[in-house]
This record gives sequence, structure tokens and C-alpha cells, in this order.
Amino acid sequence: MDKKIVIPGDLLSENSKKAGYGTYVKNDKIYSLFCGIENLKEDKVGVIPLAGAYIPSANDVVIGIVIVVTPSNWIMDIASPYEGLFHVSEYPKRIESREMREALDVGDSIILRVKDVDNSMKVELALRDSSFHKLKTGQIVEVEPVKVPRVIGHGGSMISMLKKETNCSIFVGQNGRIWIDGKDDDVELLSKALRKIEAEAQRSGLTDRIYNFLKSERSKQKEPKPAKFFKSGKKEIKLPKEDHSEEIYRKIDVLLDPDN
Repeated sequence: MDKKIVIPGDLLSENSKKAGYGTYVKNDKIYSLFCGIENLKEDKVGVIPLAGAYIPSANDVVIGIVIVVTPSNWIMDIASPYEGLFHVSEYPKRIESREMREALDVGDSIILRVKDVDNSMKVELALRDSSFHKLKTGQIVEVEPVKVPRVIGHGGSMISMLKKETNCSIFVGQNGRIWIDGKDDDVELLSKALRKIEAEAQRSGLTDRIYNFLKSERSKQKEPKPAKFFKSGKKEIKLPKEDHSEEIYRKIDVLLDPDN
């Protein structure tokens, strides 16, 4: 059974103490603030919006992309109406202005923490972990920010299953950017799964549905492919992949731990 769709003003509960995200309280009753999916838990009643831009909040973890380099800041696209400022003083080692492009240049991606957001929506950024720098390998998939909770799943159930079934490394930014890395076929499969999660986020039993989807796609991959009788004269050129150490994967697992 699909989850209930609600619109602004719909009555959700008569217990005002259970008000959660996406709700408002009036006359001790809880009402929906958004058009979205009703999210009922034992101690909370909330609404997951069906659409909406990412609005940064302090302590959010995001994936930013450098769009401008100034003498003292990297200006970052954080998939929001508001740009983020990553000041050179937040970098893990001292660097001079002339060295900034060597550290991070336009187009580079990096995992960041939202340090502060003031009333004028000036967004200050810092590193989530001093050991994380540019995302040099893998690829970034973007989903609607409001669908991020569905990608993570309750208690991290969805993302744990995705990692196990695709053998990929995954980092989910709260701004809807998801970094994935692994073998080409595995990354392609994971990308398809993420698109399916985004498209079916309103459906119940989603983790089981995605699990069955991955199993089905794996079976198709194992089916023998028809022989090719003609070969193209052009040779396919593959770029060498950068090696990852176990230490890097360990740190990624720490970031994904819901208890952190």
C-alpha cells in the first residue's frame, strides 16, 4: 500500500507533542506544512515534501563544486539557490593565495560541512573531515534533495543494502548529490537504482523493491551475450583508474554511519 499523500493544511494528529518536520501546530493539533508524503513514527508525525530546493542548515553535510576561486575563498555550488563560501583558513593546511588553484580549482568536487548560515543566507563551509579533499574518482549522481531520506532509508537500511548489493562506495550529501565509485558495471547498476528510488520515493516497501530490482538486473548481467561477428576498427581506450586505499574506504564508512 502506498503512503498517504497530504497537502498543506491537512490534519495529521491531535497530539501537538508529536509535531515533526514539515508540520505546524494550531490549537494543539498538527497540520501539514507541505504537499508531500505523511511520515508517521511512534513519537513523531512529519511530512516528506514531494519537491523543493535544498535550503542549507548548519551541520548539513554536502558535496560542493568549485565555481569561483578568489584570493581567500572558494565559492561553491552546493545545489542550492545559495552559494557557499569555503574560506582558505578552513583548509587543513596553510596555503598561500597563489596556491589556491592547486588545492582546489574550478570544477573540483569536495565533501563539506555547512558551518554556519546567517539571516541573509550567507553560507559558510568547512571540511567534514580534515582527511577528505577532492573527489578525484567516481561520479556524482544528483537526485532531488527531498528524496535524500529515502536514499538513506530508516536507520541507514537503504544505503547499507545498496553498498552491499552493488559493491560500490557511496556518500550521500544532504543537498541531493551522491558520490558513487566502483567497477563500471556496478556504478551503472547503482545509478539506475538511485533513479528508481527517486522516481518511486512515495511508495511503501521501497527497500525491498530496490533489492529485488538489483537482483533482477544482476541476473540480466550474467546472461550470455550474443557473439559479435564483426569488430570495429576503432579501439576503445580506457583511462587508468586511481587506486583507493582501505583507509579511504574506512573513512567513508565512518561518515555514512548514522550514529555519527
